[in-house]
Amino acid sequence: MSDLAKPEAVQAVTDAAPLLRIEDLRVRYRGENGPVTALSGVSLSIARGEVVALVGESGSGKSTLAQAVIGLLGAAGEITGGTVVFDGQAIGSDNERTLRRLRGARIGFVPQDPGLSLNPVRRVGDQVAETLLVHGLADRRTARDRAVRLLADAGLDRPELRANQFPHELSGGQRQRVLIASALIAEPDLVIADEPTSALDATVARRVLDRLAEQTAARGTAVLLITHDLAIAAERADRLVVLHNGEIVESGPTATVLRRPRHPYTRRLLAASPSLAPFEGFRRVRTHEGPPLLAVRDLRKSFRARGGGAVTAVSGVGFDLARGETLSLVGESGSGKSTTARIALRLTEPDSGTVTFDGHDVNRLRGSRLRGLRQRFQVVYQNPYASLDPRWRIARLVEEPLRAYGVGNRFERRARVRELLDQVALPAGFDQRRPAELSGGQRQRVAIARALALHPDLLVLDEPVSALDASVQAQILELLDRLQRELDLSYLFISHDLAVVRRISDRVAVMRHGHIVETGSTAAIFDNPQHAYTRELLSAIPTPKGAH
Repeated sequence: MSDLAKPEAVQAVTDAAPLLRIEDLRVRYRGENGPVTALSGVSLSIARGEVVALVGESGSGKSTLAQAVIGLLGAAGEITGGTVVFDGQAIGSDNERTLRRLRGARIGFVPQDPGLSLNPVRRVGDQVAETLLVHGLADRRTARDRAVRLLADAGLDRPELRANQFPHELSGGQRQRVLIASALIAEPDLVIADEPTSALDATVARRVLDRLAEQTAARGTAVLLITHDLAIAAERADRLVVLHNGEIVESGPTATVLRRPRHPYTRRLLAASPSLAPFEGFRRVRTHEGPPLLAVRDLRKSFRARGGGAVTAVSGVGFDLARGETLSLVGESGSGKSTTARIALRLTEPDSGTVTFDGHDVNRLRGSRLRGLRQRFQVVYQNPYASLDPRWRIARLVEEPLRAYGVGNRFERRARVRELLDQVALPAGFDQRRPAELSGGQRQRVAIARALALHPDLLVLDEPVSALDASVQAQILELLDRLQRELDLSYLFISHDLAVVRRISDRVAVMRHGHIVETGSTAAIFDNPQHAYTRELLSAIPTPKGAH
């Protein structure tokens, strides 16, 4: 490591011994083709009450570091060197009894993926309360009451109801808040938060991070915040530590790193961050003559809730989408964005209202007429890995829609696959790989290529970049912009990330509690919001420390 990259600033900021000290940590994983080094001599420390953000792209080693600290590397991972000291006590994978005593009680952990971290057959309230019961910190009734309070603090509405629900009955954002409540319930000395807000909208993310900040101030709780979102790190952290290919390449006080980044990798991360990079101005709204491609009128949809009663998801929603235009639906989790999109795609039936696509009443179509129309609108989801069959090679995944609709012969379909992969800037050799062999950004390119296979007029993009690093986000947004211009595509773009929406949208519709509360050009929404809720959303966009 060069002198420029030495982490001399990554030392405790007080004279007291640090709460967590990591020295020369080395971790590797056993792979099919030999060992893979994940961390190469990482050293850092965290003082009591300090917030340290560990930033870097996917694969940089951020999550590996968190898992190494709390002994959750798994069977394939091993610490090959270095030490981890918590509150003066050495801890490591060979000291499982100590780790079990610390995990949950003194070290809270917010894992990245709530879908894999919550038990699907246990009520969420019981899972949040479990830490108190396991460590003998409360009786069952007290633990249950505290779990409900923590669910409310984490931003869940109707916490008593949510405590009785199972994970599958909650949205992704709601499940993430359950994990945060679980991490905080025992009032630990250190919270390790691994991408704690990647599934959350800006206002809920702010509430969750405010909760962490309150605990830090009230109890001297330290926070290791692991994130690929530099805007959140810039707003929340006392210090930034930049990790690249398993090594710390830069570290220091947040303001110093932001103002004077020394390492080229740090400068590249900052340039790609939607919230921190220089903003070049709003897109010019495209003008189109003729009827809209998609017209939604007075949509209403309610769902039956557990224990009886109904929950209104969409109430009186209406909008138009022109050819070649991007309309973004923004709002908190549960605001009705995805339900509206599913109704527009005829994946969910509305209770009332109409959806007209290129002059056709979508709700009245049946059989072959509906199937034919469905070629013209496609969807790209948030998690490409979940929507791509892991057993298939990329060529088969992209070709599958063509085969399903009987388009072309085998040779014509192969040519179309090559054309599509070229359109999304994936090299020719990628067609024989499987999803697991691709990065998150590459998998999302495959998902986009697959969605384009049948020459659609409309793409519904449901949080298409929220799980991606900032630099990969920028690449995908540039790709979507280029494809829109080349193919005259219309986009219905669903996102909770307002910095991304600002870059990609012609118009924005703001949703809350199933209603559209404001619609306008991107410039009008961001520069002159009329509704109080829109102003609340915009105020929740992270800004660097000291820039408020």
